[in-house]
Amino acid sequence: MRYISTRGQAPEVPFEEAMLTGLAPDGGLYLPAEIPVLGKDRIADMAGQSYEDIAFTVMRPFIGDAFADDEFRALIARAYARSAFPHPARAPLIQIGPNDWILELHHGPTLAFKDFAMRLVARMLEAVLKRRNRRITVIAATSGDTGSAALEAFRDMTGISCIALYPHGRVSEVQRRQMTTPDAPNVHALAIKGDFDDCQALVKAMFADKAFRDEVGLTAVNSINWARIMAQTVYYFTAAVALGAPARVIDFCVPTGNFGDIYAGHVARRMGLPVRRLVVATNENDILHRTLETGDHTRAKVHPTVAPSMDIQVSSNFERLLFELYGEESGAVRQAMDDLKSGGFTLGPDALERLRAGFSSGRADRAETLAAIRRIAERAGVAIDPHTAAGVVAAEATRKDRKNAKTPMVILGTAHAAKFPDAVAEACGRRPDPPPNLADLYDRPERVSVLPSDLARVKDAVGERRA
Repeated sequence: MRYISTRGQAPEVPFEEAMLTGLAPDGGLYLPAEIPVLGKDRIADMAGQSYEDIAFTVMRPFIGDAFADDEFRALIARAYARSAFPHPARAPLIQIGPNDWILELHHGPTLAFKDFAMRLVARMLEAVLKRRNRRITVIAATSGDTGSAALEAFRDMTGISCIALYPHGRVSEVQRRQMTTPDAPNVHALAIKGDFDDCQALVKAMFADKAFRDEVGLTAVNSINWARIMAQTVYYFTAAVALGAPARVIDFCVPTGNFGDIYAGHVARRMGLPVRRLVVATNENDILHRTLETGDHTRAKVHPTVAPSMDIQVSSNFERLLFELYGEESGAVRQAMDDLKSGGFTLGPDALERLRAGFSSGRADRAETLAAIRRIAERAGVAIDPHTAAGVVAAEATRKDRKNAKTPMVILGTAHAAKFPDAVAEACGRRPDPPPNLADLYDRPERVSVLPSDLARVKDAVGERRA
């Protein structure tokens, strides 16, 4: 399996190199040169299998010869051990209405969907580094959940320093404390005075500086790293098969900020999973919804919301889809990314038609989000977080227009309600009970450095904390 850059000016690399570097040297994102396809029989055989067995089947074609089968199975088993994911299904489905479901992705150690990919990526990187006798500095820009998942996944690993950049004052208190309270010496939190897009721009700028990148052994574990996308395709398969795939088609609605999680669903669809429609759910920071509505992909000011993990205007993984929409013309992708730096671009009629053929979207404002939290609590007795609530709003709007209401709609439940207690309390009148692993979170000492959105200052801080 070889990997190519969306911008077409970097050499092809094997999976191991794509995972180690994260971002291609030309600034593009890695993609498999060819997406493997699983036949209907192989998908049907997944019925009744464990999460780990399905994960091996889905991901094995992407890794080439990076790991032998036994080693890869062992890495998967370690990543999804019951000590980290106590629910036997790992990602259970709960029903909230006639043919409407929530896929609960919050049963990992940091209570968000990021755990599913991050724990596996950490263990794969550790294995590769040991055999190469290398040290790396893992860096993650985060709007809240990626940072805590990364710090937890990489804590206490030898030869790896992990640094999370998050927007100062723009994450929930629980999200912040999950990043600032780990006491392992190799994990660090940097609060950046700005928004998520500033954090993401700093990470990309550090990767663009080849000398600095090589000096500190920089590796990205945002969803710009293909290995993250690969791991997130798995739960689309487990959910769809549980609801009758491949004999039955499924719709998925995905709360979306950086476009990584929903892009993983698109990859699952290209692999042969019968996904009819992928619904993009956004909050007021709705660049993706606006793109689907009009074709206009123009950046706007980032507004703080009750769903902070979606407070994003530069959705990095959209570049991967853009590569497809533009017929794999990397020059057109490079031009679009240059235009985005200065404001934005507009999809042409053909590209917009291809986009709408597989995706639709919905937007939820504050009032709609809080109302959805309250509605699901009353209807199904389930507490959901504001991001999942935005998914409920978008799914319900799509349901009204669906030609076939018998198609199951699966909403990705991206985080535990206890990560956003203030929003849930405002909606329902009571704060959700924290799970046992968060019981003493407010008593733990915090450790964080607050920095301006200044590349030189941040590079100095990263250099001081390198592995």
